[in-house]
Amino acid sequence: MINIVRATIKDLNGLTELFEAYRRFYNKSSDFNAAMDFLRLRIENEESVIFLAVEENEGYCGFTQLYPLFSSTRMKRLWLLNDLYVLEPFRGKGISRKLIEAAKKLCVDTNACSLILETAKTNEIGNNLYPGAGFVLDEEHNFYSWDTPQ
Repeated sequence: MINIVRATIKDLNGLTELFEAYRRFYNKSSDFNAAMDFLRLRIENEESVIFLAVEENEGYCGFTQLYPLFSSTRMKRLWLLNDLYVLEPFRGKGISRKLIEAAKKLCVDTNACSLILETAKTNEIGNNLYPGAGFVLDEEHNFYSWDTPQ
């Protein structure tokens, strides 16, 4: 049975292992200590909300991390679903949907106006998952980014 729980500092080690697997999935080099520090700060400073999928006999098997933003035109908080990851042996079991439902509940509970996310056009799984979970693809707006020089 899968339970979805909000991560606390007590979950830091297991969460960091998941986070590192997620980062490796995106071809980032592993740095467990830096990842742990990053997550610790997000939790301690309440800069993000992280939900964990926990399987009774197996432990941590997935997570989602959300960051608060604000909409000036709607004058309300909105949430950015920035990270969603499920370990490979647990995929196809509805865990991503459970994590998304926890994110939606957070939006309702915090009186937020929206839950937004971005995924690559090549992410076939995500591009099938998100519409099925009630997300609507915004084809009207351009998305731009600017990265600081390295």
